[in-house]
Amino acid sequence: MKAIEIASYGAPEVLRAVQRPDPVAGPGELLIRVAASGVNRPDVLQRKGLYPVPPGASDLPGLEVAGTVASGDAAALAAAGLAIGDRVCALVAGGGYAELCVAPVGQCLPVPAGLTDIEAASLPETFFTVWSNVFERGRLQPGETLLVQGGTSGIGVTAIQVAKAAGATVIATAGSDDKCAACTALGADHAVNYRSTDFAAEVKRLTGGRGADVILDMVAGDYVAREMSCLADDGRLVIIAVQGGTKAEIDAGQVLRRRLTVTGSTLRPRPVAFKSAIAQALRGKVWPWLEAGRVKPVIFKVFPAAEAAAAHALMESNQHVGKLVLQW
Repeated sequence: MKAIEIASYGAPEVLRAVQRPDPVAGPGELLIRVAASGVNRPDVLQRKGLYPVPPGASDLPGLEVAGTVASGDAAALAAAGLAIGDRVCALVAGGGYAELCVAPVGQCLPVPAGLTDIEAASLPETFFTVWSNVFERGRLQPGETLLVQGGTSGIGVTAIQVAKAAGATVIATAGSDDKCAACTALGADHAVNYRSTDFAAEVKRLTGGRGADVILDMVAGDYVAREMSCLADDGRLVIIAVQGGTKAEIDAGQVLRRRLTVTGSTLRPRPVAFKSAIAQALRGKVWPWLEAGRVKPVIFKVFPAAEAAAAHALMESNQHVGKLVLQW
């Protein structure tokens, strides 16, 4: 099969097209003939040597794919209601930048009706992450307010739409007025340019002094203290990335007095059973919203798979709104 591997850690140019042996699905797995592969920030970190591959996972980058089922564990396929030839999208722990990719059957979902393979490939990583962190860890409820840091990222465009579909008020931050406009076009009730406005003060103003019930944070660092200051009493801060650094200083007294929760997670190393449970929740609750058009994939650009380096360069420029996808 054709694949894109990381020749050595470094700049986007270390990504190179290679031939690899075809992978074989084992017990509880299926083999996908990949039509498209999503590109995500963790792929960039892996390319730089900053995101180790979990034990047993492929060394090839790529955490989400879409295509057709080529083969697999017959009993597992039947139990999941899948068959050879079905169109699926899947969350994987690696190996997505390839023409063939093995995935646990439980981490596969049917391509939502009406969506292309390219659109479907943009779904798993961000939808699994948002569901797990905003709704399971963050416990966002209808009528509550969610603050999304980085509203035009792949995670951001997903969080805005799914939270709105679930009945929440959404405030998003972005780094330019144009990106703020993109956030509101996606359904955010308010968008704050963090380069020109103190987002913490603005969140307090927009909520009448109450603050946000849940904050989805991809920055950490010195954002944490500022975010705690604009959390509502009983608020939940969920950290899913540390682009601003791993060290943070907090006022522990606020945690006590206002019953705040500071939590976070990484999805890639979690067991198959955990990810499979998220898949079932998505299929039951979010996939109908996708099929009804209430939530839509947001794809900024599609690259031929051989141009993966250009996709990584664009991601690192932060000029995109939504997802980048490789097409095979």
